[in-house]
Amino acid sequence: MARLSIPTKARLPSSLCVETSNPAIVKSLSRLSRESLISLALDWLDENALANAAPHLRQRRHDDEDEEEDDPDDLYPPYQSINELRKLYTDMQQQKGSKRDVVGRILEGDWRHGLTLYQLAMVDFSYLDEHPTSQRWTAYSILPLKPPSKDAEDGVIKVDDKSLAIPRFHPSTFLQNLQLQVLPDVKAHYHFYRPKDFAVLLLRIFIIDSPYNTNLALSSVDSSGTATNFSSSRTVYLAFPDGSPSLYITRSQATGPISLGESKSLHGLIVNGVPKALSRPHERYTLKSTNLTSRNLDALLDKKGPGRGNAAGGGWSIYANEKTKKSPLDTVLPTPPLAREPSRSDIARKRRRSMTKYDREAKRAKLAAKARFGDSGLVTDGKGLERVEILMQDPFPASNVLQDPGSDEDERQASAERLVDRRRSKVNAVLRQARADVEDVNDEEDASRWTPTVRLAFQGSHVFAGIRQLVEAGIVDGKRMPGWMTGEEGVSTGVVRHGRIRGRGGSGL
Repeated sequence: MARLSIPTKARLPSSLCVETSNPAIVKSLSRLSRESLISLALDWLDENALANAAPHLRQRRHDDEDEEEDDPDDLYPPYQSINELRKLYTDMQQQKGSKRDVVGRILEGDWRHGLTLYQLAMVDFSYLDEHPTSQRWTAYSILPLKPPSKDAEDGVIKVDDKSLAIPRFHPSTFLQNLQLQVLPDVKAHYHFYRPKDFAVLLLRIFIIDSPYNTNLALSSVDSSGTATNFSSSRTVYLAFPDGSPSLYITRSQATGPISLGESKSLHGLIVNGVPKALSRPHERYTLKSTNLTSRNLDALLDKKGPGRGNAAGGGWSIYANEKTKKSPLDTVLPTPPLAREPSRSDIARKRRRSMTKYDREAKRAKLAAKARFGDSGLVTDGKGLERVEILMQDPFPASNVLQDPGSDEDERQASAERLVDRRRSKVNAVLRQARADVEDVNDEEDASRWTPTVRLAFQGSHVFAGIRQLVEAGIVDGKRMPGWMTGEEGVSTGVVRHGRIRGRGGSGL
C-alpha cells in the first residue's frame, strides 16, 4: 500500500490488487468453468500480461544464503519460474479434475497476494464469452448535431438529419475524454476486449466510490476502520459495433446492494459522457435511444449494426440477404407459359389428388407468413428478441350504423377526392400519408373518442419466430396483421398510434 494517498482525478491503474479473501473474487471465479479458469491462468502467464498479472514465485537467495524452505502446511507450494507454472497449467488441461481445485490453486497458491483489476476484467469477459446472454443491452444511435444558426434566438442545438458524419473512434483518445466526464469523487477502471463471436469492441467500466486511485480504495479495511467501498462497486459494459453509428450499453452490475436511483444516475452519466468523449471541435454528437433492448447481441447487430438489415425487417428482409443480393428495383419478368415443355415433376403434380379445404388453408397461411416475415422470424436464425412491449393508443372503433343526413354528400365528396388522388402520383400520395401520420392530424378527433389503455407484452426465447408460427398455424391472420408484429420496426418497446409505431417516419428509426 502506498505510504501517502491523496485525492486525484486519475483513473484506477490496472495493477491494483484486490485481496483474495474478498467474497466477490471467489464468486467471480466460481462462475467460470474449469477449462476457462485454466485458459485464463495461461493468459495471465503470457509475457504481455505479466506486468499486471504477476504470480507468486519462490524467492531466490544469494549464494551465501540458504534457499527458502517450503512451508509443510502450504497446500500449493510456489514455483521458481514462470515456465514451470505454464507447464503446470498446460498439464492440467490434459488432466481431469474439479473446478474447486483450480480456484483454490489460483487464490491460495499462485496468486495468493491478490488479483489485479486487469485480471478481474479478464474474468468478467471470460464469463461473458461463456454466457453471451448474461447482459441486457440497450441500443443507442450516435447522431451528429448541427450548431445553432446566428439568427436563432433560443440557441438550441438540434440533430442534423441530413448529415452522414460518423465519429472517429480511437480507444486511447476516447478514454482520455471520457475520464474528464467522471466525477472527482468516483474512480473508474477501463478495459477493452474484442470477443471472438461478435464484430464488436467491448469496453468494461469498473466504478468505485473513492477519491483515491491507490490500494487504499480497494483494501479490505481503510484507515478509519470502515468497510471498503469495493462491495458497492458497479460495472457497466459498452459495445461499439464495427462500421455502425450505434452503441450498446448495459445496466450497471453491482457487487453489493445498490439503489435504483443511483443506478439510473450512473447510466445517465455514461449516456451523457460518451457523446462528449466522441465529439471533436466543430463535430458534436449525441446519443438517442432506439427503443431496442435485448440480451442477444446477434439481434442487436442485425437490427442496429453495420449490415443491411437495419431498416429491412419483416418481409423486407429478403432484400437484406447478402447471398441473393436482391433489390426492390429489380425487374422480374414472368416466364411465358409455352416457353418450356412440362417436366415429369409437373405431370406428376397434376396427377396427384386434389387438395382438401384444410390443406389449402394451411398452404395459404404458410405463404402469408413467408410474405410477411420473409427471411426473418426463424427459430434457428439466432436473432431472437426475448421481450417486446407495446402500448396501444388507438381510439376504440366508432360504430357506422347511425349516419347523419349529410352522409351522402360526404360520400360524393370523398369519391371526388379519391378520383383526384388516383390521377396524382403514387409517390406523392405515400408522402402525404406519411406526413399525416407523423403530424397526428387526427389527434383532436381522436381525443373525443374513448381510448382504452391496452398494453401488450410478448415474451419468449424468440418473440417474432413465435408470431410467425402462429401465422403458419392459422391462429393469427397474416393478411390483417400489423407490420410491427413482424419485427420490421426494429424496436422492442413502442407506442402504436394509427396502427404504426410512433417515431421518426413512423418506424422508430
